[in-house]
Amino acid sequence: MSKYVIGLTGGIACGKSNLSKALKEQGVPVIDADEISHSLTANGGAALPAIREHFGDQVFDGEQLNRRALSDIVFSDPKEREALNGILHPMVLSEIHRQMDAADGPVVMDVPLLYEVGMDSWCQEIWCAYVPQKEQVRRVRKRGQITYKEALRRIHSQMPVMEKRRRADHVIRTEGSKEQSAQIVLGLWRDALERSKT
Repeated sequence: MSKYVIGLTGGIACGKSNLSKALKEQGVPVIDADEISHSLTANGGAALPAIREHFGDQVFDGEQLNRRALSDIVFSDPKEREALNGILHPMVLSEIHRQMDAADGPVVMDVPLLYEVGMDSWCQEIWCAYVPQKEQVRRVRKRGQITYKEALRRIHSQMPVMEKRRRADHVIRTEGSKEQSAQIVLGLWRDALERSKT
């Protein structure tokens, strides 16, 4: 792949979405895997027929996907999580390729499971959003109104954030304010633009 690609990843509730948002607000071309996945599972989304076929009506409210019901299933059963990934990942990859081909110049590819699906090999450099696990748990519980045990289960469904951190070229700690984190990631982008020219 000849385009200069920056991978943005991180553990669940590590502040990656805020970094992505800060980049988008400054006009940085960001290919957002979560956004693509969400559109595929929104009303009328291309992934819904296959999800209904596999998981049945129990994860739907009429025509609308019940995301909470689906999450409860896939985060408690690794085989069901694999089944969902098997439906979504090919569609997400296809759209990522399309957006990448359309982009002019360096791009940021925002992918939570960057390492897990082997997309780190597409990247010239990788940035990892990071907070300690204690803060991850606090944020996951606050966001989803779930128990400590459920929060840990969701966190452990991904590669450990310490491993993602170890593999990354740049680590962005996001314990501070959103503004502080935004300044860090925008500085990295400016530096990356220079690196992409060499």
